[in-house]
Amino acid sequence: MTHPFTDTPSLCGPLRKPHQMLAHQKYDGHKSIHDDAMAEGLGLRAGPIEGPTHFSQFDPLLFQVFGQAWFETGCISAHYQNMVVEGEEVRAFVLPPTRPDDRFVRIHAEKRDGTPVLTGSASIGNAEGLPHEIQLRMAKLRPATGLVINRDLKVGQRGAAVEKIRMGFDQHMGDHYPFTLADKLKVITEPCAWYTKEEGAKSPWGRAIIPMEMISVLLGSTSPEAGLSGRKPAVGLFAGQEIRLLKGPLFVDQDYELEREIVALSESARTESVWIRTRVYEAGSRALVAEMILNGAVMKASYAAYEAEAKQLGLS
Repeated sequence: MTHPFTDTPSLCGPLRKPHQMLAHQKYDGHKSIHDDAMAEGLGLRAGPIEGPTHFSQFDPLLFQVFGQAWFETGCISAHYQNMVVEGEEVRAFVLPPTRPDDRFVRIHAEKRDGTPVLTGSASIGNAEGLPHEIQLRMAKLRPATGLVINRDLKVGQRGAAVEKIRMGFDQHMGDHYPFTLADKLKVITEPCAWYTKEEGAKSPWGRAIIPMEMISVLLGSTSPEAGLSGRKPAVGLFAGQEIRLLKGPLFVDQDYELEREIVALSESARTESVWIRTRVYEAGSRALVAEMILNGAVMKASYAAYEAEAKQLGLS
C-alpha cells in the first residue's frame, strides 16, 4: 500500500566520527588538500575527510530499504556541500520510498549541529532516466568559457590507456591512497562481515566485497595514468560523485580494467572542474560491472600562475 501520511519520516543513522585517512596523500610531487598545512594555506580549517568516506554511513540504511540488491545494482549520487574534519560527527539520512516497489530515494548527511555535508540520491536497478543528483547537476552546466588550468582538456577526451587494477586486503594503493583495505576496515564507520577476510566467504556471493566508499579508492588509485588532469601543480578536491553498480558487487582480489572519459568541464568563482566517467570492466570477460562519475574540482588559488595566465588568455 502507499504511505498514508502526508510526511514520510526519514530513516536516520547514528552519529559517527569518520576517520581522516588521507593526511599523507601525495600527487604531482606535493601534498593534497587533506594535509592540514596545505588546507590551512588555502583558507580551510584543516585537512578535510574525503567525501566518499560518508557513503559507508548510508549502506546499512539503503540495505534496509533495498535489501541485497543494494550491493548488486545500487547507485549513490552525491553533491558534497561542506567539508568534515577529524573529530566532527556526521549523521546519514534516507527519505524512504512511499511505495514498496519504488527503487529511488533521496539522501542527505549533516553534522551534529545541522550543517549540511552532502545531498543526493540512491537507487537500485536501471538508473537511466532517474533524477540522480549528479545527472541533474550536469544537465544544468553552462559551457565553460574561462578555463585556465583545464584549458587543454576537451569533453569526449578519453584516458591514455586501459588501466588494470585490483584491491587486496593488504595491498597499498599508491601515493593517492596511502592505506590498505585492511587499514580502512579497522576504522570504517559501519563494519560489515561481508567486507572482511574472515567472514567474506559467507556473503551471498561467496567472496569478500569492496565497500562502496572503497570503490572510489580502487578507481582513483590509477587515475594519474589516464592523463585527464589539467595544468600543474594545483590542488584539487571532490565536489560531487556518483558510483553505480551494474553487475555488482565488486570483489576483493578481483582483476578489473578501467576506461575513462571526460563528460563535462565547468567552472565556478573559486574552482575549475573536470567531470570524468570511469567504466569498470571485469578482466577477461570484459563485462561492464560498474561506473563512476567524479566532479574533480581544482582550486584556482592553488595554481600559482593562474592570474598571469588568465590575463594572457584575455580572461581577466
